[in-house]
Amino acid sequence: MEIIARNPASGVYPASPDYIHALEVRHPSRLLFVSGTMGLDQEGMAAADLEGQLELIWSNLGAILASADMTVDNIVRLTSYLSNGAFMEANQDARLRALGGRAVPTTAIIVETLRDDWLVEIEIIAAA
Repeated sequence: MEIIARNPASGVYPASPDYIHALEVRHPSRLLFVSGTMGLDQEGMAAADLEGQLELIWSNLGAILASADMTVDNIVRLTSYLSNGAFMEANQDARLRALGGRAVPTTAIIVETLRDDWLVEIEIIAAA
């Protein structure tokens, strides 16, 4: 599999250090589409705060990826659903930590969550 960053130098606004316009994935043998994942522990309880939920989300995503013999290095697309726009920076920081600074195409959307104690949800696409 080959992954190529696509950040045109003209015709579109410039990407930022933590943002990439597109990734081209050539010849993947497998794709993994992961449902929106919340910051819930193994008993299904949400962490009490945003940082705790982000930590659990990335732990949960790691377990899901591992079940497919993948890691965060296989993530090629990410969407974050935030219950409050004020969570954008913390979510960005957690993503950058989890991905080791690697930029992937990402979108953040402000939404009403299904439960008041669910502050953020992240869905991913991974390729191998």
